[in-house]
Amino acid sequence: MADRRKRDCLVNYPTHWNKDLTKEDASNTEARVGDYQEVVKGFSDAVTQLYEYSWGESFHFCRFYKGEAFAATQARHEQYLASTSDAVSQDLRAGSRFADRGREYIEAAGLDDCITFVQGDFTKLTENFPENEYDAAYAIDATVHAPTWESVYGAIHNVLKPGGKFGVYEWCMTDRWDAPNPEHVKLQHELEYGNGIPEMLPMKTVRPALEAVGFEVEHAEDLAERNDKIRWFYPLEGNLSEAQTMGDYVRVWRLSWLGIWLTHTGVQAAKVLHVASTSLVATGKAKLFTPMYLVVSKKPASS
Repeated sequence: MADRRKRDCLVNYPTHWNKDLTKEDASNTEARVGDYQEVVKGFSDAVTQLYEYSWGESFHFCRFYKGEAFAATQARHEQYLASTSDAVSQDLRAGSRFADRGREYIEAAGLDDCITFVQGDFTKLTENFPENEYDAAYAIDATVHAPTWESVYGAIHNVLKPGGKFGVYEWCMTDRWDAPNPEHVKLQHELEYGNGIPEMLPMKTVRPALEAVGFEVEHAEDLAERNDKIRWFYPLEGNLSEAQTMGDYVRVWRLSWLGIWLTHTGVQAAKVLHVASTSLVATGKAKLFTPMYLVVSKKPASS
């Protein structure tokens, strides 16, 4: 049943885009935004297993330090996030396949008696969580899948206590991205298609959206702009010279076109993730896109 579901997702997913991404227009984007749950769920159900094979158990980007192995970098990044207390982390990618895998990992770790997965729409958090309940919330590489910033930021604002904090790592087009530039727009649509995103929005719209729903922005920074010797997209670039360990060499190969194609997931999934990796590298090099626009906001104490 699971294999059939994955095959169906792979067949249906590309239908949300124009076959020729250079001919995408506003009507295509509007249709995807309106059907965002199916777009994102279809993507996650189809590629979760391949993500685990090639990238690992943690589906997020991070900054790399010289001499630090990929797995250690991912763990360091997550330990930093874990400092948030009483946190709610909602991810629209958590379709049935994604949630199922999460439960398997938790059971294997013997933590199923203290961790519960809640699968739902993160633009409607109050359907599953009480208002004004949580001290803090964070989202990493997740809220980009929402139909609008306001819809998901507003939902998070509702469940936070007055004075509560919200930290987000946002995927967005940087200020270098030029909407009238056809090549920039093509890369934008490739990012969307390759990563299950209804519409990739510009960085300049993040702060206004947070403020519109009632947050006070305390810190905003594109961490990709820091002068790191090893760039965030290096595993996708296929640059073996930057691998830190033998395991990293294997991971970089797995993320190559050949490595993806040789997996059992098939040609269609390989095509989608090939578009993802090439567009991420191209926009990363040109600094047209960032997966790590860090914004920390506060719900006013008077709310």
